[in-house]
Amino acid sequence: MNTKRLLMSFVATYIVYQILGYLIHQVWLADTYQSLSAVWRPEAEMMSKMWVMYVSSAFFCFFFCYIFARGYENRGVGEGFRFGVIITLFYTLPVVYDSYVIYPIPYSLVLQWLFSGLVISIILGIVAAMVYKPRAAA
Repeated sequence: MNTKRLLMSFVATYIVYQILGYLIHQVWLADTYQSLSAVWRPEAEMMSKMWVMYVSSAFFCFFFCYIFARGYENRGVGEGFRFGVIITLFYTLPVVYDSYVIYPIPYSLVLQWLFSGLVISIILGIVAAMVYKPRAAA
């Protein structure tokens, strides 16, 4: 495993994860979240705890890249795509359906979370594959 490429992949995926998270949760799903405001913490309280999400996102991105690097096969972006689908089935699917059981949220939100999780994981997998790959020989 190449530690330098692993760290570069981690930084790249973390940045992309934060950008996609903003677009999905603050733009695309903003109206849905607003309509369910009784389910969530008050915004000021949530914002005071946002650092927890930044740290947990860093852990997710690091281990996403670490697991990718451990099984790296140098098969290009298709490998990253496949890895993103696997992570969705392994992680995102159970989390969104467990949330559906725990919180009084509409099923449509579960599907939006699942779809957006799939998109995020695929894009992160592609980013990891592009950044982690060895440089072409000179």
